Amino acid sequence: MEEVIETIKNEDKEALEAMFSEQALSEAEDLDGRMDYLFGFIQGNAISWKAIVAGPAAETNIRGHIVKKSKSWYSVKTDKEEYLFFLLEYTEDTDHPENVGIYMLQVIYMKDEDTQFDGGNDILCAGIYKPEEENNETVQPSGDIEKSEGEEEIVQPS
Repeated sequence: MEEVIETIKNEDKEALEAMFSEQALSEAEDLDGRMDYLFGFIQGNAISWKAIVAGPAAETNIRGHIVKKSKSWYSVKTDKEEYLFFLLEYTEDTDHPENVGIYMLQVIYMKDEDTQFDGGNDILCAGIYKPEEENNETVQPSGDIEKSEGEEEIVQPS
């Protein structure tokens, strides 16, 4: 999670893209544009983050084919807003290593949790989730990420 926050703060598309699985990259729609959206969506400097749900990976083993998948979500606070980060990640896939990595990253305002978040059940996409308005126009970010000159304090869960 700390690496994801750092890549967003630095607007490092290359590092963020490298976190996704090859499979997610091949299925993702307009990843470059969605990274721009994400970088513009998050406002302020990260102050803290904590895991809301970060359980162990679900594992399936069918005739020796092992797949481990984890769903995690975090509260991330900046000096301007609170966000909900959701990550769907494959940590192991013995027959398909191209699946290993982040499959989906969703970042929404925490206040929109009830309407825009379902833990990756129905709201599921490869790459970065970008909500759509009812008239099919994409929701626009409200500004740019602010970068501080000093180090940000990241409070990790204990």
